[in-house]
Parts: sequence; C-alpha cells; structure tokens
Amino acid sequence: MAEGYIEAGTVAELQPGTMKRIDIGGRRILLANVAGRFHAADDTCTHEEASLSAGVLKGALVTCPLHGSRFNVCTGEALEEPAEENLRTYPVRLEGERILIGLPEAGTP
Repeated sequence: MAEGYIEAGTVAELQPGTMKRIDIGGRRILLANVAGRFHAADDTCTHEEASLSAGVLKGALVTCPLHGSRFNVCTGEALEEPAEENLRTYPVRLEGERILIGLPEAGTP
C-alpha cells in the first residue's frame, strides 16, 4: 500500500449506485460507487451534522436526509440549499480489489 493511502474496503463491497460511511484517520468519509468509479468525500453535511450516508444517492448526487441539501460526490460541490459550503473530497485509487483513500494527514498532498 502506498504511503498516504488507507484501505477503505473492497470493490465487491460497494456495487454501482451504492455508498457507505467509513471512519478512517479520525474522519467520517462517504465512499460512493458512481457508475463503477469510486469517489470519497466528507460524510457530514456542511449545513448540519447529518450523515450523508443515510441519505439517497442518485447518479453522482447525494441528498442529505435532514434538510435535503444535495452534493455532487465526485466534486464535493454543494448544489442545493440550505448547504452552501462544498464537501471536502479525497483521492481514491484501486490496488487490485482494494479501495484506497488518500488522506492529507497520512502524507498525501
């Protein structure tokens, strides 16, 4: 495993169109499979302390279960109020069947 990347699961655990919350490196991260590509962003809505993994994923858009804010999980962009602040996103890469997420504290730029 490359320095700065932490294992977050396997490809088989996350089918296209699904997402899950993982706790790594002291962070709550949303890992989503969008049409076979994996994306990672902060799991907490930037409007309130709600877990986005409890929301709904449609395509690349996740809807917060609390007030309906929508975010693009690929870019982190806040697309619908009441959230106005974007989510932080993280680099994701695959090593075989393992999904790895890059965290700044773990040495990634």
